[in-house]
Amino acid sequence: MSRYWIFCLAVLALVLLGACGGGEENSAQQPAQSSQAQKPEEQQADQQDPEADKAEAAPPETPEEEPADEPEPAKKDPPPPTASGARPAPPAKADKPKPAPAKPAGPHPALLDPSLANETAPDQFRVHFETTKGDFIVEVHRDWSPRGADRFYNLVRIGYFQEIAFFRVLRGFMAQFGIHGDPSVNRLWSNANIKDDPVKQSNQRSFVSFAKTGLPNSRSVQFFINYGDNEQKAALDRQGFSPFGQVVSGMEVVDSLYNGYGEGAPRGPGPHQGMLQQQGNAYLKANFPKLDYVKKATLVK
Repeated sequence: MSRYWIFCLAVLALVLLGACGGGEENSAQQPAQSSQAQKPEEQQADQQDPEADKAEAAPPETPEEEPADEPEPAKKDPPPPTASGARPAPPAKADKPKPAPAKPAGPHPALLDPSLANETAPDQFRVHFETTKGDFIVEVHRDWSPRGADRFYNLVRIGYFQEIAFFRVLRGFMAQFGIHGDPSVNRLWSNANIKDDPVKQSNQRSFVSFAKTGLPNSRSVQFFINYGDNEQKAALDRQGFSPFGQVVSGMEVVDSLYNGYGEGAPRGPGPHQGMLQQQGNAYLKANFPKLDYVKKATLVK
């Protein structure tokens, strides 16, 4: 046999021997592969979304200079339904208590007790009168009539001049006022007289004096504003009517006060002073509705 064929037989023998050894090796490895086989559910679990893998692999984003979010407050369970089946309304917020409205101020104590109206007036002061025809101002000089100035000052200070009628207005002579519209106040003040003052000024146009009776020391709460410089001023001066002030602004308002009722009763058709003191403004409103009134008088600061 030639060497060539001997070589071929040797190679064939090696190939056959290798095939037999590889089969044994494969049979030995087969159980191991079977033990490592996975159930279908496990295989699905092991399969991952590639996009998810990318998201996990990517570094987390961080907000730029943003504050951390505050945790949300825990939500409270709604209240249980009431017997009617409807849930009760949430409790209303308690409103802040509102301050009580200011009570209107009552009358000044001195209005009901003349003895309390005893302050000394300034040497000079002004009073602003508001009337149904307009406003005017009276300037008072205490040295003209000290007791008269003090009384007038106190009456203004305690609020006496409210709804006070010009009940006796005589053309070319004077406009008289001062009786209170409340009869109970009149009873307290009708005899609260002051002593006389000497006459230092004449009863000229626009000058203001107390009204009084023919008796001494009978001045109380009635006043008059002179309309004209005439022959009557001399008689008034002689009778002791002592001016204490003068209308310095608004004399045209004083001139325009209603004067159609003329002289008072019993000498004329005008209001009766006794009836006015007893019945107050109700008497005037019912019988003399056109009269003008002082609405308010205040000290000028």
